[in-house]
Amino acid sequence: MMSDDDLVRFARVVSFLLGWTYFFCWSISFYPQPLENWRRRSTAGVAVDWPLANLPAFAAYTISTSVFLYSPSIRSQYAFRHPQAPRPTVELNDLAFAAHAFMVSVIYYSQFWPSLWGFKSGSGRNATKPTLGVVWGSLFGAFIVALVILIKGRDFGNDAAGWAWIDEIYALSYVKLIITVVKYMPQIWLNYKDKSTVGWSIVQVMLDFIGAILSLLQLFIDSALEGDWSGVTGNPVKFMLGNLGVVFNIIFITQHCILYRHAKDIEIEGNTDEQRPLLGANGHTHNANS
Repeated sequence: MMSDDDLVRFARVVSFLLGWTYFFCWSISFYPQPLENWRRRSTAGVAVDWPLANLPAFAAYTISTSVFLYSPSIRSQYAFRHPQAPRPTVELNDLAFAAHAFMVSVIYYSQFWPSLWGFKSGSGRNATKPTLGVVWGSLFGAFIVALVILIKGRDFGNDAAGWAWIDEIYALSYVKLIITVVKYMPQIWLNYKDKSTVGWSIVQVMLDFIGAILSLLQLFIDSALEGDWSGVTGNPVKFMLGNLGVVFNIIFITQHCILYRHAKDIEIEGNTDEQRPLLGANGHTHNANS
């Protein structure tokens, strides 16, 4: 029989392995779509909202995770507000994932600029107005929180009993969360409108799905090790990101494997990729530049 100490050590090893495994899955998930775009020499079938929204989202997430990991002031404020579980459930793999995702998203978004890659862009390089509205609105909200802390915070925002800088870090975390909710929707709508997932990488979806599940498992194990489930509420963004990843990717899997499984990307001899028609699940064709 394993002793309690052995169980704790085992759980920490499992948490470590889960963390770096989901980091691997989520990080690798950013590559299949750019590679698919490269193979097709086209971004037709892919909504630009996804990579464009990822830029501010992962910039904010990189800042928030790095501060939770390395700022003594923020960590002490967290401990004050969560005395039963004073250690933030943010791991090094969270920061590594966020920074890596931002860098890859820059390359991914650049593929929607024909002058850089020469790819045919199906949706252009500008996101939809709702997506842009949410992105700018969430960033403005984070700015307002910073102003409130400067005006109403005690000890210049260093007293966790009132408005403190940890609230700004939470605000940046929620920027990532809010944008994540929005960035999935244009792609779901585009797939529905075209009755096709042609151009949208299912490999990316599956890796994202697996990563979301593993992220949640790590969060639950870390909270159990701390002896208080406030470790989940103390890191609401990681918890919600995992759940969103599960829900939205189930929708994508349903679209690809069930609803529009018969849609095909048809190449006609002599056509350029820009002229390649897409065949939706309803049997109708539409051009890649439609």
